Amino acid sequence: MKLATTINYMNQEMEQIESLMHEIVNAEEQTISETSSYLLDAGGKRIRPIFVLLAAQFGAGKNDRILNVAVTLEMIHMASLVHDDVIDNADTRRGQATVNYKWDNSTAMYTGDYLFARTIELLNGPNEVALHQVLSNTIYQVCIGEISQIRDKYDLNQRKIEYFKRIRRKTALLISTSTQLGAIAAETSDQTVKHLKRYGYYIGMSYQIIDDILDFTSDEKTLGKPVGSDLRSGNLTLPTILALEEDETIKDKVSSFFENPDETEVNLTQLIEDIKHSKAIEASFQCSQSYLRKALKELEYLPDIRAKRSLQKIAAYLGKRKF
Repeated sequence: MKLATTINYMNQEMEQIESLMHEIVNAEEQTISETSSYLLDAGGKRIRPIFVLLAAQFGAGKNDRILNVAVTLEMIHMASLVHDDVIDNADTRRGQATVNYKWDNSTAMYTGDYLFARTIELLNGPNEVALHQVLSNTIYQVCIGEISQIRDKYDLNQRKIEYFKRIRRKTALLISTSTQLGAIAAETSDQTVKHLKRYGYYIGMSYQIIDDILDFTSDEKTLGKPVGSDLRSGNLTLPTILALEEDETIKDKVSSFFENPDETEVNLTQLIEDIKHSKAIEASFQCSQSYLRKALKELEYLPDIRAKRSLQKIAAYLGKRKF
């Protein structure tokens, strides 16, 4: 089962979203317009707009309002990725050069800031107070997540709880906000909003944990970036944190690498292989599955419509990304 097949009945809305995003990033300033368009052309799964559209199908809101929400969430996501790449000094994402590599760090940061600003503008109408309040808090939390990632770099003493807080802010909250705002924009009941918000949160947690597993178990061509990119950047994800607890040898190797990040590629490659073949990978996968089960539980309270079945299929798709 492919994600595209699950949501192909929404192709028209997705094309509208894509067109609207290109229209919005066409800034007066040429460089900002070029960098923003470059980001859009890089593509992506557009997971957040998909969740907005699916959540909205539980209500009957105006289409333009829902499309604006979908665009807003995707642009916040894009902005956070640009900032991430600067923080991590990343050269590639999705198989192509990052904005900071192709241009420079300052240009990348201002591009991210520009995208954040445009999202606020999109939902700043007089009748959008509820949407704007949720969105403002989301941007606030995303920024805290980015700061915590900087703070925790190369810190071997991180606990699992700190990792979960970080991915909640950097990933889960944005997906949770997608389902929440989609439901609010479509004027669903408060109970429906609550269950869709929780579904989005649990799916977001699972999604990020799987991403962190794939960073060790996949390959550079599939990832669009070097294997073990998080570890290379000094970021401890769940597989590494669990591996540190499990194996003192791995802990010594990570400590040595953090003290001297310019160690030979051979040593780093072996360290990545050690984590890949440790029990931490399966333990991380089971943690992801636990969040998926919670997400599916939230759907049980919702009416049996096509959107619900699509959300169930997406959960199944995410659960199989390990293989």
